[in-house]
Amino acid sequence: MVDEKKNSAIFTLPELPFADDALEPVISAKTLSFHHGKHHKAYVDNLNKLIEGTDLAGKSLEDIIKATAGKQDKAGIFNNAAQVWNHTFYWNSLKKDGGGEPPAELKKKIDGAFGSFDNFKKEFANAAVTQFGSGWAWLVTDGTALRIVKTGNAEVPFTDTGLKPLLTIDVWEHAYYLDFQNRRPDYANAVIDKLLNWDFALKNLG
Repeated sequence: MVDEKKNSAIFTLPELPFADDALEPVISAKTLSFHHGKHHKAYVDNLNKLIEGTDLAGKSLEDIIKATAGKQDKAGIFNNAAQVWNHTFYWNSLKKDGGGEPPAELKKKIDGAFGSFDNFKKEFANAAVTQFGSGWAWLVTDGTALRIVKTGNAEVPFTDTGLKPLLTIDVWEHAYYLDFQNRRPDYANAVIDKLLNWDFALKNLG
C-alpha cells in the first residue's frame, strides 16, 4: 500500500492516484492539499522517526501495524502506521466520476448481504455518520460475507478480527470540514454517490 525503500526504515508519502482537483466539487483541491500534503505526510514522517533504530525498521507497514496493535507502549507507532495505511487505502477507495452501481459480481454480493444496493448505501452512510468522533467507515469481507463496520481514530479492521477491507470513508473532520463544515451526512452521501471506486473494491474482493 505504501512505497518503501527495500531494507530501509524509510516510508515515503504515496502520490495521490488522481489530480488534486479530480474529486471536485465533492472534495476540493484545497482539502486534498491539507489532507494529503499535511496530515498524511505527518503520519509518514512521524512513523519514520518512531521506528528508526528499532526492530520494526525495515518491516512492511502491515507487519508494523499487527506487531503494535493493542500495545499501549507502542501506541504512537501503531497510530501513525495505521493512519498511513488507512489514508493510502482511502485515496484508492475514491476516483473521479466514481459511485454508481458496482460491477455485477460485487453487486450480487451486496444485494445478498444488505437486501439491495440502496440499503447498502444507507447502511454505509449511517456507519460514517454515527462513528462518534474521528474514525472510519468500512465495507469489508468477513469470510465470504460482506459487512459494514466502523473503527475509531486510527484503528483498522484487519488487526484482530480477520476482516478484509474493500473500501473506506474517512470521517475525521479534516477529511471534510473545509468543504462541508459540520454536515458529515452530506459528505458521506456525496462520497458514496459520486466518488467510490468500485474497481478497487472488486480488486480487493479477489
